Amino acid sequence: MSALKVLILAAGKGTRMNSEKPKVIFPLCGVPMVQYVLWEAVKLSPLQPLVVIGYQGEEVAAALGDQAEYVWQKEQLGTGDAVKQACTKLTSFTGDLLVLYGDTPFISAQTLQMMVDMHRAQSAAATVLTAELQEPTGYGRIIRDEAGLLTRIVEERDATAEEKRVREVNTGIYCFALPELHAVLAELKPQNAQGEYYLTDVIALLAAAGRPLATVKSDHPEEIMGPNDRKALAQTEATMRQRILARIMDAGVTVIDPATTYLDPRVQIGKDTTLYPGVLLSGETVIGADCQIGPFTQISASVVGDGSRVYFSHLNAAKLGQGVEVGPYTNLRPGTQIADDAKIGGFVEMKNVTVGVESKVPHLSYIGDATIGAGVNVGAGTITCNFDGARKWPTIIGEGAFIGSNTNLVAPVTVGDHALVGAGSTITRDVPAHSITVARASQTTKVAAPTIQVSADGTDQYYRVTISCPTPDVCVYYSTDGQEPTEAGSAYQEPLRLKAGTILKTKAFKEGWLPSKTGHRKIGE
Repeated sequence: MSALKVLILAAGKGTRMNSEKPKVIFPLCGVPMVQYVLWEAVKLSPLQPLVVIGYQGEEVAAALGDQAEYVWQKEQLGTGDAVKQACTKLTSFTGDLLVLYGDTPFISAQTLQMMVDMHRAQSAAATVLTAELQEPTGYGRIIRDEAGLLTRIVEERDATAEEKRVREVNTGIYCFALPELHAVLAELKPQNAQGEYYLTDVIALLAAAGRPLATVKSDHPEEIMGPNDRKALAQTEATMRQRILARIMDAGVTVIDPATTYLDPRVQIGKDTTLYPGVLLSGETVIGADCQIGPFTQISASVVGDGSRVYFSHLNAAKLGQGVEVGPYTNLRPGTQIADDAKIGGFVEMKNVTVGVESKVPHLSYIGDATIGAGVNVGAGTITCNFDGARKWPTIIGEGAFIGSNTNLVAPVTVGDHALVGAGSTITRDVPAHSITVARASQTTKVAAPTIQVSADGTDQYYRVTISCPTPDVCVYYSTDGQEPTEAGSAYQEPLRLKAGTILKTKAFKEGWLPSKTGHRKIGE
């Protein structure tokens, strides 16, 4: 049996997408469109697929990486020219060449294998995958002779009115005996409305040369469908999403509302897991068995262990053990690892953090660049101050430690095993194990400052002065000699009669409180 090489044509722009990006890398359910074709291609042959790139080819190659080898089509002169360029890399290959398109994401390896098997069974020079469509507009038509044998393929724009009535269409997918293809490629001419080299013309050239041709009509014409504009892209996305959801539901996953559940095809989910409305799972995400995900949760490139619950939250490149509870409104950023039976609660953000078994960070905290041991409780409002403006610093919290609410841990800092940090502390030095540490100023209460009201006394030289204080049950003292008022000085009891120019100072006192600040007023001004 001859070897099989798969060629994927991905050089076009996709003009009707009205975009600067090549059409084949538009995402479907989070994956570039061409990736679906490549996944099926690698099931057919151990040889690395060959991808023809052209328009913004660097972006296509970046999207696929080392999954394929590449050949450039510098000018987009049609499918025939694209295959010519590919054949420059296949000069020593003598097997079969399967030609696919990067914008047909529904094509299946089963259909393609059936086509390859027919091609080899009939020793054909070329085999064409066809489909019969109720509405064939836009597709090239399969033209047969009176005996029903394929003679040529005519593109829609070049077809006559009679030819346009043919409902059997060319899918654009071919299998060639490569030596036979080499023999006729040089004869291709751009004799069409677009001035392009059509690969479809190879069929007519092979027929004219008397070479055996074969066709395989697909039982699943929907497999050849691909989007040409944004409206069709949305429809294609919806169809792909339905297929992915059907697959996981068949595998034992409950999807409460498929209309609001969005899955990347790479996502893996265990049995008896339930996805609630508003769930978006993307990337290489693995969800264990018997989990509850959502509602309104986004998880990307993360692992969630068996029996865990994540709701109203966002996980990116995070890893959860078994029986972990996350949410609501939790943001777990890259590098975060949560061990079994831990809880990360409401309005908590973590980045590059390891959390031990049965530890809890229940509320309103930011934890970054930290290691938290087993059995730790982190109180509400705790913050690791990990960035000094130039670099990140680590925080280490030992096993069994208790961090009081509203604590600032100024990294680098270590809290020892079974240590207790008092609420409201700002920790700047290491906390010893089995200690109680409180780092906050003593609470003080201060009397409010007195107010001074001055009014005329009926003469130009004297004024009536009233002193009051909003704090109740205080004693107000005053001085008119420039000295600071004290409790040993003059106590205010009734309005004063002071001469213009007098410097009045006041101060209020209350037992157990700090005195008020000193009031100052020059009378008459």
